[in-house]
Amino acid sequence: MATVELRFSALPAHVRTARLVAASVARRSGVDEAVLDEVRLAVGEACTRAVGLHRNHGVTEPVSVRLIEAENQFSIEVVDQAPHASVTDATPGAMIRDDEVDTEGEDEMGLAVISGLVDDVEVTTGENGGRLRMTWPAKPDVLADSAPHA
Repeated sequence: MATVELRFSALPAHVRTARLVAASVARRSGVDEAVLDEVRLAVGEACTRAVGLHRNHGVTEPVSVRLIEAENQFSIEVVDQAPHASVTDATPGAMIRDDEVDTEGEDEMGLAVISGLVDDVEVTTGENGGRLRMTWPAKPDVLADSAPHA
């Protein structure tokens, strides 16, 4: 199992770089060409979400993106260091005023977009950060073909 890890400061300008690297590694891993646009969009959404969480919570740690090549699948993990509220932290029936930032709503919207793009999504969160893992099928024969020839 090969892994490429990308770490970047929580700045929106770095999201494009993460998208380009992810698409390149996905292509090399054997992800179908027809799915590469979905990979780019999903990574862009996941990284934008992580950047937003870092900036909203004042987290200075970098966002981490792991691109994992395995037999028959390709996975991307976007890891943030922002504290996530648990369901028990929410006040039932609480209303958010128009002048308040609805970071929870933005987070849910980003996750909805990602779920629409990727069939296999796993989200884990806690007070020390979160991990969003997306997985696509890959063709194992492409992995062998992409190896350097002697």
